[in-house]
Amino acid sequence: MARLPRLRRPRLRRRPINAAADPRTEAPTEEAPTEVKPAEPAGGEPEEPRPRRRWRPRRPRPSRRAKLAGGAALLLGAGVVAAAAAGLFESDEDPPPAPVAPPPQPAETTPSEERPVAEAAAQLGFPVFATKNTTRVGGATPTADAAGVALATFPSAGGVEPPRAVALAGEDDLAGALAAAVLMAEPLRVPLLLSTPDELPEESEQALAALAPEGGAETRGAQLLAIGDVEAPDGLKVTRVGAGGPAALAAAIDRLRGELTGIEPEHVVVAPLANPAFAMPAAAWAARSGDPVLFAAADSLPKATAKALQRHRDARVYVLGPSSAISSRVVRQISRAADGAVRRVSGEDPVSNAIEFARYADGNFGWNINDPGHGFVLASSGRPLDAAAAAPLSASGTWGPLLLTDSADTLPGALRGYLLDVKPGYRSDPTRAFYNHIWIIGDQEAIDVSQQAAVDDLAELARIGGKPEREPTRDGGGGGSS
Repeated sequence: MARLPRLRRPRLRRRPINAAADPRTEAPTEEAPTEVKPAEPAGGEPEEPRPRRRWRPRRPRPSRRAKLAGGAALLLGAGVVAAAAAGLFESDEDPPPAPVAPPPQPAETTPSEERPVAEAAAQLGFPVFATKNTTRVGGATPTADAAGVALATFPSAGGVEPPRAVALAGEDDLAGALAAAVLMAEPLRVPLLLSTPDELPEESEQALAALAPEGGAETRGAQLLAIGDVEAPDGLKVTRVGAGGPAALAAAIDRLRGELTGIEPEHVVVAPLANPAFAMPAAAWAARSGDPVLFAAADSLPKATAKALQRHRDARVYVLGPSSAISSRVVRQISRAADGAVRRVSGEDPVSNAIEFARYADGNFGWNINDPGHGFVLASSGRPLDAAAAAPLSASGTWGPLLLTDSADTLPGALRGYLLDVKPGYRSDPTRAFYNHIWIIGDQEAIDVSQQAAVDDLAELARIGGKPEREPTRDGGGGGSS
């Protein structure tokens, strides 16, 4: 059986423990050393390029994988303490966010050899900052966020079974990454990492080593599903998926899932190509449901999408986004290709569009989240690729829709209103109540910690009514009904 290499400890520059939480408090960086060019060989002939290192898959040692999770857990606690001490919850806005009590600071007992692993986990975007109702995957880029989400979904420690395979999409291929989110749905359960045509980024390489996909019958032995033009490491069994334009690649991913699972989808989501922020919520639903994501232009329907819709004539089709993103004329073309009625789910802007999709229900299609007791994922509309990176969180854990913010530091009014509508409450016993939890995707540049604090307050469990239904008696015993 193929074995992946052990997780290498990267050589990292020392940074403040809360550097991932707030770059405004980051220590000044040292000047980079002057690059020294290697001397030319005798005769002036350039040296032959070194051959590309071959990926030699070996299963990581359990102790190393345990160190990764343990180091990240320690960093989580320490990061909260440092962030609170640095005053990261202070805000100039009115009203100020509710204070959050920091947990006890961990003792300085971490072995020095484990600290580079913990720092590597932080760079990968592993959750390093949390409030009582939110957890942040604080990657500086979608590539780091994808690696962090994959590790949070498949912790790769404590005997947790690794994923059968990992999908690899391009950092500049938004359509392919969004469409690949469907591979996370049952029964495949394939998380997403990001790459480039030339090399596998370090964050993705480290996450791939930690995930250690082994292949299986579900993926026909493939350990890696390469989406489009991406660099895949040698030494793994790779299935390459499609080429061509965005619509053709999405249709190819749809065909691959059908071939691997033998499942015909009940629904199809058609998302806009020209307005990526309106397309973002489709990734979360695809990962949750297994419904494929196809694409349309604002004023035309690509041939690849039309052919895919003809293959799914028994499926209901839903267009995501307003008429400015996909025109009514294109909706009629979609209806002819699908040989049936088409329903539109939309909001006038990306924030309200995501909320409408979270609220929507039509039979067994749609999240239908109009009450408390759910998970949510919050990303910035300015980083569309984060929707694909975060999609596995919508298909595991607290299973929730993607919500969007269009500002780094200010919570949009429509989002505030929605979170108030689904705010959880209790009458007498908070331990028997329903709870909301929200994943925050991206670093401070994407979503500021002041906005995270406001979101935390809106997700907080609140008492309903002035007095508890169960009141103490004079002798200290309980009285009344529970």
